[in-house]
Amino acid sequence: MAGLAAAGFLVGGVRRVAAGVADRGRVDTGRLPEHALGAPEAAQCEHGSLKPVGERRLERRPEHLVARGDVHRLVAARKGAIRLDHGNVLFAEEEHAASVAAAMRVAAIDQGTNTTRLLVADVDDGRVEDVVARQEITRLGEGVDSRRRLLPLPIARVRNVLTDYRREAERLGAERTLLIATSAVRDAENGEAFLGEIEWSYGFTTQLLGGEDEAELTFRGVTSDRRLDRPTLVLDIGGGSTELVVAGPDGVRSRLSLDIGSVRLTERYLRGDPPSAAELGACAGHVAASIPEDLVVDDAIGVAGTITTLAAIELGLEKYDRERIHGHRLTLEAIEQEVERLSLMPLRVRVGVTGLHPDRAPVIVAGGIIARETLSRLGLDALTVSERDILHGIALEAAQLPEPVEGDAPPGAYTCC
Repeated sequence: MAGLAAAGFLVGGVRRVAAGVADRGRVDTGRLPEHALGAPEAAQCEHGSLKPVGERRLERRPEHLVARGDVHRLVAARKGAIRLDHGNVLFAEEEHAASVAAAMRVAAIDQGTNTTRLLVADVDDGRVEDVVARQEITRLGEGVDSRRRLLPLPIARVRNVLTDYRREAERLGAERTLLIATSAVRDAENGEAFLGEIEWSYGFTTQLLGGEDEAELTFRGVTSDRRLDRPTLVLDIGGGSTELVVAGPDGVRSRLSLDIGSVRLTERYLRGDPPSAAELGACAGHVAASIPEDLVVDDAIGVAGTITTLAAIELGLEKYDRERIHGHRLTLEAIEQEVERLSLMPLRVRVGVTGLHPDRAPVIVAGGIIARETLSRLGLDALTVSERDILHGIALEAAQLPEPVEGDAPPGAYTCC
C-alpha cells in the first residue's frame, strides 16, 4: 500500500447507471434522520427510505483502499481507474482515450463545501466551450469543521440539487458526468459513504481529491483559455479550504492547499452579528499566519464564489453577468473597502447588498478576509477575476473517462428503494 501511495493514488471511476424515475434521489427535507448519513436511522426520500446496500465496506477495505496522506477513497475493482500521478496530471490507465471522439459533451460537477456547481461543456482537443453553467449554495460543509460529519439536512440539499443537475445533463446530451468532491467530504468521517450513495443514486462518476490535486485541477481550468507569461498566483477560495498555485510560462512551480475557507473561518471565528473587532482580528491573524512567506509572484488570478462575488459587488451588478466578471481587475483597495463595509452590517442588512447572493452573505466577510490577507501578504495590489476554474479542469477530466458501465452498488452505499 505504501508503494501505491507513493506512486499516486487511485480514485474509483466506475459510473453506475441509476435505474428508476427521473427524480430518483430527491429528498424530502422534512423527513430527515437525527443523525448524519451512515447512522442506523434511515433518511426518507420521495420514493421510500434510504437503506444501506450491503455491509461490505469493512470487509473489503484492505483490498480496495489506497491512501495518500490522510485522504482515503474506496477504489472500484476494475481496469482503467483514474490515477493522480504525483498531483501533476490525471490520466486513465486504460488506453481508452483513442476511442473517445475528438469533441465530447460532458457534465462537470464541483461539490464544494458551500456550493454545488454544474458545467455542461463541449471538450475538443483540450479546449472547453461552455454550454450551461449553474450553481446552488447548498452548504454541504455546514458543521463539518466541528463535528467531522456530513449532516442530514445539508446532504438533502445537495441531493435535491443533484437531481436537477442530472436532468439538465441528460437533456443536453452529456456523454460523461464527473463529480469532484473536495474539502468538506475529505474532512467528514462519512464522506466515503456519501460519495458511494451519489454514484449509485445518480449514475455519476465521483472522485475525492486531495488538496494539492484540487489546486492542480483548478490550475488546469484557469489556463484552459490563457497562457501565463510571468510568475502568477492562482487563488481559489473555497468554503473549507483555499488553494494556492504558483505557475508561470514553464508550468506549475508549487501548489498548496490551506485549511482556511469562508465557511470554516466563519464558524470558527465570526460568530457575532455583526462580527466584533476582536473576532475580525483573530480571523485575519489566522489567515495571515497560514500563508507562506516564500511565495514569489508578480500577479494573481482569483477564482470561485468569494472572488466573483466581490467583483459583482464592486461592479454593482443587480443580475450576475459572467461576461463582465471574467477578466475584471479587482484591486486590494476595493477588497479592503468591501470587507470593512460588509463586516459592519448585521446579516439582515448584508443580504440586501447589490451583487451579493443572499445565501452567500453569511460567509462573504471571512472569504473577503482571506482574499485581502493573501494579496497583502504577497505584496500584490490587485488580481484578475476568472470565470474559468476547477469546473473547466473537471470537464477536461470527464472527457478522458472510459465508457460508462453498469455495476453493483458501491460498498456501504445508500440508495432510494
